[in-house]
Parts: sequence; C-alpha cells; structure tokens
Amino acid sequence: MVLCYSTTVTLKRMNKLQKSILFAVFIAALALVFYAPGTQAQTTTENANVIVETVPDSSIAYALLDRVKQSWPWYVTRASGLIAGVLLIILILSGVGFITGGTYRFLEPITAWATHKALGIALVIAVIIHIVALYFDTFVHFDIASLLVPFASDYQPVEFFGKSFGSLYVAMGILALYVFLIVVVTSLIWLSTKPKQWKAIHILTYLGAVLVFIHGLYLGTDLASGLPRLLWILAFLFVTYGIIKRLWRVKTT
Repeated sequence: MVLCYSTTVTLKRMNKLQKSILFAVFIAALALVFYAPGTQAQTTTENANVIVETVPDSSIAYALLDRVKQSWPWYVTRASGLIAGVLLIILILSGVGFITGGTYRFLEPITAWATHKALGIALVIAVIIHIVALYFDTFVHFDIASLLVPFASDYQPVEFFGKSFGSLYVAMGILALYVFLIVVVTSLIWLSTKPKQWKAIHILTYLGAVLVFIHGLYLGTDLASGLPRLLWILAFLFVTYGIIKRLWRVKTT
C-alpha cells in the first residue's frame, strides 16, 4: 500500500521529460523482445509437383494472435527483465552521482531525488511483473515456491567442480528481489527519520546489482550472446567503476 501510494505521488512530481524517459525505457525493451519469427508456408512434394495444403481458419494474423496468446508470459518476462536491468543501471549511476555531483549536472536536487525515488519504485514493480509473468509461463513451469524461495526451483541447476549448487542463478534473482524490497521500503520510511540506518541498508543496492548481473548473464534469453551480452558486461563494469568511485569519495571525505 505504501509502495503504491509513493509511486503515485512520485510520478505526479516528475516532469514530462522524466516521464518520457521511463516510458521510452519500457517501449524499447518491449520492442526488443516482442517479435514473431517469419511465417513459412507448409508444402508437400508429390511427383515433383508442389501441393499447397489449405489449413482451415489459418492466416498470418490468426497465427500471430495464437502465438501471442500462448507466449505472452514469455514476452512480458523478457521485457520486464530488460526494463529492470536498465532501471537498475540508471538508478545506481544516479545514486553515485549524488555523491560525486554528476547527477546535479542534469537535474536540480529536488527533481533528482524525486527521479531517483521513482526509479527505485519502478525497479521493484518491474521485478514483480517479471516474477508474476514467469508463474503463468506454460513452457517453463515455476510454482509459487520456486519463484519466492531461493533454491526451491530445479531450473537449470549449476555445478562447480563436480558439486551441485542447485538453481543458483534463479536463487540470485529471488534474493535480488528481497534486497530491492528492503532498500525501497526502508528508503520510504527511514530516509528522514533514521538516516544512519537508511544509509547502512542502502548499501545493499550494490549487492543486489551483483546478483542481478549474474542472474541476467546466465539466464537472460536476450543476453545469451552477441552484442546485448557484451553491452550488459560493459554496463556492469561501468557501474562497478561508479560504485568504487562513490565508496572512495565517501572514505576520503
């Protein structure tokens, strides 16, 4: 309830540019994953002649609609995962910018803090949508326990040096969810009343970033290979550099 109310209030305070950025992130991720492979005509050969088989109630539009109906959880899962990853990168870099001063080059202090809060809330919402969509996926089965309890799932078990670690990468995603929930909730209720406790818990964001990076690197369909995987690794290295710079800045001040 607190999360929903804070989301509404924060979004109302955002200007058109900030809302446009969040909307653009969503559309870009959705466009990347929501595509349908080319439809191929089914033919058979008989005596060197091509015979076209007529399939009742079949058309390109019908096939696409049927595919979307069956696969929408998978599309939503991928889109929300990509959105969560992008939001996390922006969120951490903006937070680092509060210490280094980089964020204030683009936004005024009050606007910067409101945007940072909105990004955090949007991140948690994207992760929750990611999990809910997986529950409805019919291709890969996830029940409630395997989505909310670390290591309860048996999806893609991991082995190191001959020893099984269960579904380690799924567990990392689940742990990241709890980390971000703790960080966002404590930020909403402790930022003004308990600043020391809030700062201590807020550092957990960096742990969540590591968990999300590994989770996406080994389970993300769109990050399995090629340019997207390279960009994901480079983004994590850039975020790591920002975190180190931020921690060093705090240490020396």
